[in-house]
Amino acid sequence: MKIQHYITGALMIGLGVQAISCSSQKNLTTAKLGLNKEFVKTNLGDAHKQINYLASSIQESDIPTTYKDGKYVNWGSSWWCSGFYPGTVLYLYEYTKDEKLLNEAKRKLKHLEKEKNNKGTHDLGFMLYCSFGNALRLTGDSTAYKGVLSTGAASLATRFHEAPKTIRSWDGGKNWDGQPWTYPVIIDNMMNLEFLTEVSKMTGDKRFRDIAIRHANTTMVNHYRKDYSSYHVVDYNPDNGSIISRKTAQGAFDESAWARGQAWGLYGYTMMYRETGEKKYLEQARNIAKFYLNHPNLPKDLIPYWDMDQNKLTKESKYFNQKDLRDVSTAAVTASALLELAQYTKGSESQLYISKAEQMLKSLSSKPYKADYKEAGGYILKHSVGSIPHKTEVDVPLTYADYYYVEALIRYDRMLNGEKVIKQ
Repeated sequence: MKIQHYITGALMIGLGVQAISCSSQKNLTTAKLGLNKEFVKTNLGDAHKQINYLASSIQESDIPTTYKDGKYVNWGSSWWCSGFYPGTVLYLYEYTKDEKLLNEAKRKLKHLEKEKNNKGTHDLGFMLYCSFGNALRLTGDSTAYKGVLSTGAASLATRFHEAPKTIRSWDGGKNWDGQPWTYPVIIDNMMNLEFLTEVSKMTGDKRFRDIAIRHANTTMVNHYRKDYSSYHVVDYNPDNGSIISRKTAQGAFDESAWARGQAWGLYGYTMMYRETGEKKYLEQARNIAKFYLNHPNLPKDLIPYWDMDQNKLTKESKYFNQKDLRDVSTAAVTASALLELAQYTKGSESQLYISKAEQMLKSLSSKPYKADYKEAGGYILKHSVGSIPHKTEVDVPLTYADYYYVEALIRYDRMLNGEKVIKQ
């Protein structure tokens, strides 16, 4: 998504991004789309009904995270997922023009606003940009939202340090070996860079964009293996930027390809190409997509296992009995990313990304992944995995799965309308 009306720093990106825009529009007009308006209307209509039910079932101060054993789980505004529910509501408002949805989003934003001052998390892009960023884009209300976004970006920027050239992810905790993290950076952090680049344009503060670029560059070098799979965590020495270890926190084992981590990287580097016009980011996204889509362990319905290397787990592994769980949230993120990547590529490659995203959307929009009305408390999709190693949010509906599913449907609807996938 893009913030409208405040692109004061647009000239810094130059003609490269303008060329991307022209090329992507041409790609959209030549693409063959396999889904129709009725498919989008039906599934966004069902999502609308579910979200209305969810909104009527929770307290005003609740910020939904998941639904388990017939009960709502709300982790609060400081949890990394807090921006997804209002963001989903706003996307559905964009499609339906239902003013009740806008009012619901505003109620949640009121409780979320204080996180603009939160310097203890790297997840402010998820928390603030998916929510307040969409609100600004759809309403143009700079008085209500611009200050929140700029303050939040400044808070996020405090977590960047010169020696590692990255934004620190966690301030505490221990790795699987029981050793404290020193300066951990997770691949998920790629998803918070859009927040910085957009606020940079909104405010004219080049510092935010520079941080995003430096973080993306460092991550490209240090997180990725030769086959373009990603480690989950790289732990740095904050004094000189050297690498202490490469580990996982949510994957099956350190050298595995934790599924959602691969999706975060694909989405993040596709976005960074859009924001900068740097071809190296496009090539990185294309290579990640190739690794992901050609993975021999990817199921036929394209809804991945929670870890793409889970088949390598032995009976001695404490995760063996859960090795075949799918992660719907990964498929939702990937589908949305592929639709954007398709507009920056050409011919059969572009068509491949569209076709794969369509297949993912068809799978997500049918059983066993799509919930019946009220079945999952108003959540749209079932069978996501938060973190098996932490025994949290395992095989449940998740707010971010719903967000990226709705985003992907909105992006696809724009394609059907002959519009750009990303609204500017």
